[in-house]
Amino acid sequence: MAFKIESSLLDACALAILSKGDTYGYEITQSFKKAIIVSESTLYPVLRRLQKENLCRTYDEPFQGRNRRYYSITENGKEQLEEYKTQWKDYKIAIDMFLDGGEEVE
Repeated sequence: MAFKIESSLLDACALAILSKGDTYGYEITQSFKKAIIVSESTLYPVLRRLQKENLCRTYDEPFQGRNRRYYSITENGKEQLEEYKTQWKDYKIAIDMFLDGGEEVE
């Protein structure tokens, strides 16, 4: 993708993935890769930031003799995701106006 992905968009995408159910880092990365290229080294700071801001939480579950860290969205995270969705729709409409040759957005 030719466009730089800003941190708030990564946050929104991570929260959207978590809104579908608890999951672990590798699965989150694979979900991201369906739409955008993101490495695990990019993803984990996003998840830590979301956790620090109380938008997601973690817990460990045993898996094949070791612990696997799962991430789940919090109520604050659900509220933030709805705000991101609203902002994204407005942003998309504004950018589409430019790219489609419509009127300039004020």
